[in-house]
Amino acid sequence: MLNADEVAELVHYEREGNVVTLTLNRPEKLNAFSDELVMALGERLRQFDAEQDAHLAIITGNGRAFSTGADVHQRQLRSREEFERLGGPQGLGANSGDLLVKSVNWKPVIASAHGYVMGLAVGIVLECDLIVAEEGTQFQITETSRGLGAPKYWGLMHYRQAGAFGTEMALTGRFFSAEEALEAGVINRVAPKGKHMDVARELAAEVCKNPPLSVRATVRSRRWYMNKFSQETMMHSAPLKLYLTEDFHEAASAFAEKRKPKPFNGR
Repeated sequence: MLNADEVAELVHYEREGNVVTLTLNRPEKLNAFSDELVMALGERLRQFDAEQDAHLAIITGNGRAFSTGADVHQRQLRSREEFERLGGPQGLGANSGDLLVKSVNWKPVIASAHGYVMGLAVGIVLECDLIVAEEGTQFQITETSRGLGAPKYWGLMHYRQAGAFGTEMALTGRFFSAEEALEAGVINRVAPKGKHMDVARELAAEVCKNPPLSVRATVRSRRWYMNKFSQETMMHSAPLKLYLTEDFHEAASAFAEKRKPKPFNGR
């Protein structure tokens, strides 16, 4: 468990009127998600959920990127024994898939992205209710090239009705831009350079004109069906335990050692 000071340092919390801004604050690591950052974001989301005068939250990142995904050195280089004990790369209490589906009041959340959105961060952004991205923002489903597979991301893309595009991104793992994502219907707005928070706040103001309980009814239904679809998708790949394969270990090691991975052998 994190103490209050650790939470405050990792995720900044600021409320202006009815809108809360949650800022990922690990810029020296491009906001890569360690177990601690996932847990801190969870604590901040619970704080937002419980604050009576907070009606909407915006999640953004400090520094050059929204987030480059999971902290490979911590979450993907665990020992085999740890992976087997934990059931995957995530630490205890640090499953990012729980962040937006274990709410009490079901308040809307906007993702305001810039720079890079990669791996685990793609999932968090896609699970948000609305998405704004600065022009030129680069997205990538890194789980494909790391050997973990991308069924969850494929599912979230399809939930957002980006069928053919989502399948291509999940199978190739290539970078795709905010502009491509907007054209495919994955995100809601592309903002000019340096204006992603301005556009997110404008969108937040539109939402907050409405009765909050009315808005929350829609959020609750959306997330329930999203989580149901995502869980069904993940059930197909979970028994494969891809985090125990040689290919995953080689891909993670190559990334950490800043080298090209050796040929994959399907083991």
